[in-house]
Amino acid sequence: MASDKLKSAIESIQSEEMQMDMSSMIDLVFLLLIFFMVSSHLIIVKIDKRVTPPTAKNAQVAKDARGRIVVNILEDGSVWDIDQQELPTTEAITDYVDQLRLRNIDAGIEVSRLNLRADKNVDTRVIKRVVQAAGEAGVSEVIFGSWVIERD
Repeated sequence: MASDKLKSAIESIQSEEMQMDMSSMIDLVFLLLIFFMVSSHLIIVKIDKRVTPPTAKNAQVAKDARGRIVVNILEDGSVWDIDQQELPTTEAITDYVDQLRLRNIDAGIEVSRLNLRADKNVDTRVIKRVVQAAGEAGVSEVIFGSWVIERD
């Protein structure tokens, strides 16, 4: 009697189709997607198209983009920030770099770097003035922007 009931129970289980509920798996995938979108940092690089940087044979793409303070120098020697606001004096450059350096410190980034994008035809005295102004603001590391020549 008991074995007949057991046989009928096994046969009824075998005759039914096994189905998996995928809704919890889909929920998990969407939660992970949202988590990674929120926790990742989107790095947006604004490039001033008025600047034509020089090309360099041994240039390397910097791996760490944190703490960069971008300053553009146009061919005519005018200095601009990343939001295309002109920095007409050395004091304005120093103030701009110092503000961003302090903002980086507040964000937990200890080392700020000056990312200098100078036109290839600009007078080097202007570059020197910007680097000195950044030094006065407490930023001593300088990244010079250039085009990378593809190597064979």
